[in-house]
Amino acid sequence: MSMAIVRLDAAGPEEASPEQIGAKAAILASVAAAGVPVPPAFVLPIALGAAMAEGDPAAERAFLDGLKRGVAYLEQATGRRLGDRRRPLLVSVRSGAARSMPGMLDTVLDVGCTGDATRGLMRMTGNPRFAWDCRRRFLEGYAETALGVDAASLAAKLSALIAAESAENDRDLDSEALERLALTYEELIAANDQDVPDDAMEQLIGAARAVYRSWMSDKARAYRRLQGLDHLKGSAVTVQAMVFGNKGVTSGAGVAFSRDPSSGAPEPQIDVLFEAQGEDVVSGRRTPKTEVELAFAAPNVAAELRRALVQLERHFRDVQDIEFTIEDGRLWILQSRAAKRTASAALRIAVDLVREGLISEQEGLDRLQELDLDALVLTRFADEATAAAHGIGAASGVAVGVAAFDAARAERHAAAGDPVILIRPDVDTADIKGFAAASGIVTAAGGRTAHAALVARQMGKACVVSCAGLQVDPETRRASINETPIAEGDWISIDGGTGEVFLGQRDIVTERPQAALDEVAKWRAEVHSSPPKRQTG
Repeated sequence: MSMAIVRLDAAGPEEASPEQIGAKAAILASVAAAGVPVPPAFVLPIALGAAMAEGDPAAERAFLDGLKRGVAYLEQATGRRLGDRRRPLLVSVRSGAARSMPGMLDTVLDVGCTGDATRGLMRMTGNPRFAWDCRRRFLEGYAETALGVDAASLAAKLSALIAAESAENDRDLDSEALERLALTYEELIAANDQDVPDDAMEQLIGAARAVYRSWMSDKARAYRRLQGLDHLKGSAVTVQAMVFGNKGVTSGAGVAFSRDPSSGAPEPQIDVLFEAQGEDVVSGRRTPKTEVELAFAAPNVAAELRRALVQLERHFRDVQDIEFTIEDGRLWILQSRAAKRTASAALRIAVDLVREGLISEQEGLDRLQELDLDALVLTRFADEATAAAHGIGAASGVAVGVAAFDAARAERHAAAGDPVILIRPDVDTADIKGFAAASGIVTAAGGRTAHAALVARQMGKACVVSCAGLQVDPETRRASINETPIAEGDWISIDGGTGEVFLGQRDIVTERPQAALDEVAKWRAEVHSSPPKRQTG
């Protein structure tokens, strides 16, 4: 298989199979070819990373040459230069396996943000806060991903500065504070006997190597094992021109689903953070705004996003999960993929797509063949009760279990035969083993479109995010809801559809989605009774 780079632009690459360049890049090539706005990009293929891992010297030469030629293409496409002190090009470096592995592989944003490029961003935009925000974000991502600096130590520096500035969050930090934060990061990195190169191409080389290496991270290997993906060969690396959701009040980043992936309802779900970059949304560390706020702040963008969701759903003939950025009021699509969904949502979506004529009855049956429809049930609580707290329902269904405050404890309780509710301040995809052990998940922050919520839906776990009044201290393994204490082992009940959280045990009843199941049974009868097609030629 070829080790040469593949360009992604409106013309589309000559070959763009998921096995060559990863599912994410292959789909993005199709999105660009469909006329949806996508920033220019190029891909280092899966075969190249696999050959480099085996120590192939020809692969190392192809890697360096591919980056050089790819950067030349991006510079020509954008009119900017990597590391330039006047019109700098910054890039994102993203992973992509042949099958979607949301949040399990690494990404580095704002690569190329050297000292000269930081000053260049100031000259180009007249916005020093934006420039220093890009610099500190680059240092955070590169230090953690390429240099192995502990993410918690970086987060502690940010939290200390926010407290010292009496700010609510990092959005409230001015340019001078962000410049000090960047210098603090550099000192922390040096204290770890590491160094961030101040050459933009060296940064890109280091970031691309790190993204390739993330294929063998603990969480990535655990996810492949749980999802039966051990046959995959590795990850590609996509290098894409940055578009900036952190540029100002008319910029932002978000995630949208063309239909509700939890219930299957034919209404889009849109989460957005203003003055933010994409990792802010999918990380689950912040609670995003909804389509209502987006429509109020940027009605033209909201309308364009709705149109794009419809266009992409029809183009791919399936429910789409997209990542987008808004830069100075302009919409860009960074990713589109088939949405991970609960089993009950998969059934409803298949029935609706057949009724709408997007797929045939046979295709509907094919999409449901991995589900055990005989065992499919909908769950709800047996009686009414007053919730102790409310959050955002991120994965439908109800669950009852004992409280656990980290993945290891969740596994321990599950091994002892207890159902578990994993309770976290925010859920990271590094908690994947805890997801597998738990019956349900509750977080104090985050959104329904975060990577962690997406994985919970895929695993069929009830999930409530952004639970108001929930305070969690993982270190002491204690929590409280509106000042009512919760200790490890206390019983908790959650409704992932309504977002309600209850103290104590509640009884669960199950129901069959009989109308939809009858529809599928009718498809089977019609498909099996149809005469075989005659062969011609």
